[in-house]
Amino acid sequence: MKTNKYVEDLKVKTASELNEELVAAKKELFNLRFQNATNQLDNTSRIKEVRKNIARIQTVISEKAKASN
Repeated sequence: MKTNKYVEDLKVKTASELNEELVAAKKELFNLRFQNATNQLDNTSRIKEVRKNIARIQTVISEKAKASN
């Protein structure tokens, strides 16, 4: 339910907006990993969630690239 809405929101965005979203997600993942390494992270499942979101964003980007060719 929640992920379907997220994917639909991604499909509406432009390529530049998707790239910005991807960069932001990768920064968040880096920060989460850093917090995890220093034992400051409470919700470790957030790492998995962000990794899956990055994969979703990359999938939408590649779908748009294939559609434009």
